[in-house]
Amino acid sequence: MHAQSPIQRRKSRQIHVGSVAVGGDAPIAVQSMTNTDTLDVAATVAQIQRLEQAGADIVRVSVPDMDAAEAFGRIKRQVRVPLVADIHFDYKIALRVAELGVDCLRINPGNIGREDRVRAVVSAARDNGIPIRIGVNAGSLEKDLQKKYGEPTSAALVESAMRHIDHLERLDFADFKVSVKASDVFMAVAAYRQLAQQIEQPLHLGITEAGGLRSGTVKSSIGLGMLLMDGIGDTIRVSLAADPVEEVKVGYDMLKSLRLRSRGINFIACPSCSRQNFDVIGTMNALEERLEDIMTPLDVSVIGCVVNGPGEAKESDIGLTGGSPANLVYLDGKPASKLRNDHLVDDLERLIRDKVREKQAAEQDMIARQS
Repeated sequence: MHAQSPIQRRKSRQIHVGSVAVGGDAPIAVQSMTNTDTLDVAATVAQIQRLEQAGADIVRVSVPDMDAAEAFGRIKRQVRVPLVADIHFDYKIALRVAELGVDCLRINPGNIGREDRVRAVVSAARDNGIPIRIGVNAGSLEKDLQKKYGEPTSAALVESAMRHIDHLERLDFADFKVSVKASDVFMAVAAYRQLAQQIEQPLHLGITEAGGLRSGTVKSSIGLGMLLMDGIGDTIRVSLAADPVEEVKVGYDMLKSLRLRSRGINFIACPSCSRQNFDVIGTMNALEERLEDIMTPLDVSVIGCVVNGPGEAKESDIGLTGGSPANLVYLDGKPASKLRNDHLVDDLERLIRDKVREKQAAEQDMIARQS
């Protein structure tokens, strides 16, 4: 419906997490994290593949010990999406996963001890072309910062981040990204805004421990939406106490609503009322479930009556407007056919898939002409 977002993104240094460019002019990457036992290689691989199918650009995996590091190596060989190893305290785990092909290390340099250990991790990252993610969380601030500020604050989050950044800058290592997460929306937003003015590196956005599927989606959408509108953010994770696949779906919906990414179907649907000429809610539920496999960007409007239906349909690739005795379908903004309620979902799904094939063929033809 709208090709370009009016948002002016913050200029940041570009790094690469495996094959995914992060920062600079690269699209904002959507990230999630596995919640399986890393030692259960089969279950973790299966979940990563589900996340990739849902659209995850990057997946983080917890690596709490050396056994998990060895399992991580076996997992890495079976998946395509770039993997971030989540490591705390033990620098030897970071060295091992670097040998096993990790795409990014999530490790706070200040938490792994002596300078020689930090140097060893940075050397391994540099030698293998691996970026580092510094991840600061309001729930695990250093004790002296807790004492200094009395409670977690945005200033405390930024000071913690700058401490870890200082370790890397002393070693002339610039390929890192940073997150300063809090469960409080105001604190997280303020911290990211402050940090965005102090460093050039990419920022990974998240409202940590946001809550369940509904409450966490709302809280994340508000917090991340404020930052994204400011042009801040190069990767995002929507942290939900739910299936990680839902994190990816919400993340993409968030970016689509701000015109920052286009992937899959962008549905425009009315909330329904007594004017509706078909079951809007039931139709939408069925379409979303049936069409999850479609990755081609497409605008589809589903409006139950003629008040707003024609206007929305004229701006969509496919538009359905409720009518009696039959509903009117628009293709590329023009009235094209009528559909009765008897097989409405089946007929609409067929039209959408036909349109997707048409767009894919046109794209392939354009590529062929340019080559």
